[in-house]
Amino acid sequence: MKYIYDDLADKNILITGGAGFIGSNLALYFQKHHPQANVCVFDKFRDDTYFPSGNPTSLGHFKNLLEFHGEVIVGDLIKDLDKIKNRDFDYIFHQAAISDTTAMDQKLMLETNFEAFVNLYEIARQRGAMLIYASSAGTYGNSPAPNSLGVGEVPENIYGYSKLQMDVFARKILERDSQTPLIGLRYFNVYGEREFYKGKTASMILQLGLQALEHKKVRLFKHGEQLRDFVYIKDVIQANVKAIEARASGVYNVGAGVARSFNDIVEILKKHLGDFEVEYIDNPYVFYQNHTQADISLSEEFLSYTPRFSLEQGIESYIPEIVRIFETQVRAR
Repeated sequence: MKYIYDDLADKNILITGGAGFIGSNLALYFQKHHPQANVCVFDKFRDDTYFPSGNPTSLGHFKNLLEFHGEVIVGDLIKDLDKIKNRDFDYIFHQAAISDTTAMDQKLMLETNFEAFVNLYEIARQRGAMLIYASSAGTYGNSPAPNSLGVGEVPENIYGYSKLQMDVFARKILERDSQTPLIGLRYFNVYGEREFYKGKTASMILQLGLQALEHKKVRLFKHGEQLRDFVYIKDVIQANVKAIEARASGVYNVGAGVARSFNDIVEILKKHLGDFEVEYIDNPYVFYQNHTQADISLSEEFLSYTPRFSLEQGIESYIPEIVRIFETQVRAR
């Protein structure tokens, strides 16, 4: 599905974190719909290092890019921005970050997510590039929903704080220069194709689907009534691409605009995968968000962003990929 119709032929596009979930979807979107654009991926890729939680320190995976034919640059946000600082890019989509909300190394989180973003902004400014970056609903913490920009920005963990600092920096820049092409997109709970290599940090939609297929049983925190704004990957790509033609720079929410429960996910999955058991367990996370819902009114007005997938439609579209992952990755183990 093509979201803009301006000619991007010969435009230079950089996607940081391009081997990750959202970044790889962006890279393949541009490759398919704007084949004359020059798309470059910058990613650290994963190695054998892990956070204390057991999650990889990098979520970039080469298999997300098997269909990508553009340039790939291997680099760490903290150490290797010199590799791109003299390159001419028209658009930079900054998706790279430590996105593991259970990571507790505050120094590393801020260096990677915040300080590297400031340095990348300076590169974009010097090269005259438009910078579109990934923020997060984690900036709202447990503030009451619906979540509106500038209200209740009280993150509960260092990840959310690092993303809030990015937004604070962007707002200060825009206060000085409203013409700066700088847009932050606060993603809510994104799910969809190419998230498998996120492992334990993949969406609950994928995790529950695979649990149901493997065990005929899923586990939820008591009692599955927590509410989230689940947004399908194709709507997130839509928001990024439409940001190119935004009416105004700024920070915007990217969600479905409605809150749904984990029990809702279970009921939808049962329609596609058959019946299975649900076990409710205690929640060990004190910073857990119990209710998120994006106020997308400004996104609709200034980005022309309108979600196209309800939770039912998004899961239905995703089901063939969930089944494929189960057959090729889980059952084959």
